Amino acid sequence: MIDARKLLDQFLGSQVPGLQGSVKDKATQAINIARDNPMATSAIAGVLLGTKTGRQVAGNTLVLGGLAAIAGLGYQAYKNYQAGNAPAPQPTQQQAEPQFLPPPSNSGFSTAPAVASNDFALSLVSAMIAAARADGHVDDAERQHILGKVQQAGVGSEAEAFFERELANPVDLDTIVASAQTEEQRVQIYTASRLAIEPDSRAERGYLDLLAGRLGLADALVDHIEATVSSAKV
Repeated sequence: MIDARKLLDQFLGSQVPGLQGSVKDKATQAINIARDNPMATSAIAGVLLGTKTGRQVAGNTLVLGGLAAIAGLGYQAYKNYQAGNAPAPQPTQQQAEPQFLPPPSNSGFSTAPAVASNDFALSLVSAMIAAARADGHVDDAERQHILGKVQQAGVGSEAEAFFERELANPVDLDTIVASAQTEEQRVQIYTASRLAIEPDSRAERGYLDLLAGRLGLADALVDHIEATVSSAKV
């Protein structure tokens, strides 16, 4: 069975194959790699780091681990939305990097296996890949590059086959949406997708808008997720 939690940790956390050092160091390396060969690396940067345009992930977000980072950001956005707060403003360069906490164990955002199953964690990986593909730039060369990185990660043949299917087949938005059984899980699907990319094209922005609509997320809740994820990417 694919260990989806391990996948999220490797592709959102510190074990990014070929990129060593701190999150900021890895982001810088990714920018340099992309500068040398942008068409072959834009998608993989989005999938692996959530920094497709080279933005750095702030604070301790990725130290939490991939699943806890997604759940923690989603929980923060959801809590602020329910409290009727205004969406968090973008931090300035003078402000300290924000520190995010893992979600409470007694909430619907808990990362405990009983709440966040392996199947759902795998759906989060699918959601991130789908978002990274939204601009339509994953051609055969990029696909092979991504699969090469997956092989370097040593995640196993089953996981490699999963990535190959996800990249070769059309995006299955119906399955991604159906995997979320609760509102908290719907928030996490959108949070993971938004974390994977910067929506700087009409195609990407359109995909996220479509996803939010299919997930049935209120506009104000989407605004909170957008603001929370933006505050984690500076």
